[in-house]
Amino acid sequence: MTTELLAPLDLAFWHLESPDHPMHLGALAVFDAAPGAGSAADDEALVELLATRAAAVPRLRMRVRDVLLPVGGAAWSVDKDFDVHSHVRHLELPPGDFAEETTRLAGELMERPLERGIPPWEMYVLTGGEGGEGGAQAGRSFAVLVKLHHALADGMRAVAIGAGIFDQIADARAAGTRRARPAPPRSWLPGPWQVADRARGRIGELGRALGIGASVVRASRLDLRATTALVAGSSGTRRLATAVLALEDVRRVRKEHGGTVNDVLLATVAGALRRWMLERGERLPDCDPRTDPRALVPVSGRRPSRARQGAGAGGSSGSGNMFSAYLLGLPVSEPDPLSRLTAVREAMDRNKKDGPSRGPGAVALLAGQLHPLAHRLGAPLAGNAARILFDVLVTSVPLPRATLSFGGCPLREIYPMAPLARGQSLAVGLTTYGGQVHVGLVADGKALPDLDGLAKNMTAELDALLRTTSGEPAPSAGVRAEPGLAPGRAVSARAGRPARAETAAPAEAAPAAEPPVPVQLALIAEPAEPADLAR
Repeated sequence: MTTELLAPLDLAFWHLESPDHPMHLGALAVFDAAPGAGSAADDEALVELLATRAAAVPRLRMRVRDVLLPVGGAAWSVDKDFDVHSHVRHLELPPGDFAEETTRLAGELMERPLERGIPPWEMYVLTGGEGGEGGAQAGRSFAVLVKLHHALADGMRAVAIGAGIFDQIADARAAGTRRARPAPPRSWLPGPWQVADRARGRIGELGRALGIGASVVRASRLDLRATTALVAGSSGTRRLATAVLALEDVRRVRKEHGGTVNDVLLATVAGALRRWMLERGERLPDCDPRTDPRALVPVSGRRPSRARQGAGAGGSSGSGNMFSAYLLGLPVSEPDPLSRLTAVREAMDRNKKDGPSRGPGAVALLAGQLHPLAHRLGAPLAGNAARILFDVLVTSVPLPRATLSFGGCPLREIYPMAPLARGQSLAVGLTTYGGQVHVGLVADGKALPDLDGLAKNMTAELDALLRTTSGEPAPSAGVRAEPGLAPGRAVSARAGRPARAETAAPAEAAPAAEPPVPVQLALIAEPAEPADLAR
């Protein structure tokens, strides 16, 4: 493929971007270094391996260029001057705690917009820390930060693209196990029956769009005073905080009280926000669910076959953003953790009953009904309108259930990072790997300098939910139990991260490695539901 028009939603994300509101997704992956590694040569070998694998993903060679027709449109085209080393870089961390220095630097890198005119992505290898002697050996870990423009991929496609750096997927691709199937030939001129089918389909789409538009208007709010903690004029800065939750504990709560893992995690987010707002001295919403902050919860509209085709071929008609969303009131006005979980579960059940293509959360689907010129001219207005519809983005990103590695170094942690909408100060990303739920919090750096407090409250809220279940285990001997940490786990320097001490047994053993092809097939979750991390 040499050229491809940006899909309407991709075009919207491209034009929504501003210096203070970069529209890229991110992921911070932390790896355990190979035994004996740590020299400058070892670090450079990691950089070269990352560059080689990124260059092998055809989609990452595409840049955006304007087109004459349609007016206001843009297209993906192959960058003939593509240089992978303009996108892959090595940065040495300063002396200090590896986790703290990594998240600090990742936040600074996330606030920088991607360069336009070249393929819109960047990857960084972060090494050093832990005393400043440099290299992976000194820190016993290294990290890879991935930034992909939202026009390039939605969350599900970002997983498929980013997975190309892992040994399991790269080895399978090199062995030729991924073969793109040729598309069937299509006539340039449609037949009369095709014209009629397209006309009927267009009429149906317009009818659905009108319904969604009406629900968006009904859901819009003019009084925004109830959620001041999540409101901020943009400073252009970014701060990152992370937390790790035990998937075993989340599943125990789900098994006891019903619903899905996502329901438990959304209730955990709501409870953590309540605790954090109280600590900050924020005024909680009145005991009225209509005044609670609202979360936009994306729902993938991508079929696995289309996602794999787009990832393998580097782009297809199905390779752009394909998602809808649910709107969910986060019950921070409710003081009881179990009642918060019940409220979230019932609200999500109503959302699922209506379906992801209905209701105000499906506002992304309206982009497909707009002319490209409308996206170009109306982007500032659309960016400002997000604030009246929702307060915080909460997104779940599924990963393969197999053990992953890079250059033989096992993946230990991975944190998704979402962009901030205009006027909003917080976005929450969740993903599950190795028996743990990794939480990535992205915030406006000046508006929320106390973001670490919210990360700690994620573990505090899950602990509160765990206490509502039967058969809660007692704290293990020799393990320091702290408020906000589920019994039986020690606390590390970073907020909520279980320590790697021998006395703190992992909540769940990492699943055994799967063959390369099943790993690829597990990359994309089924559509029409929020990407439930693990049931």
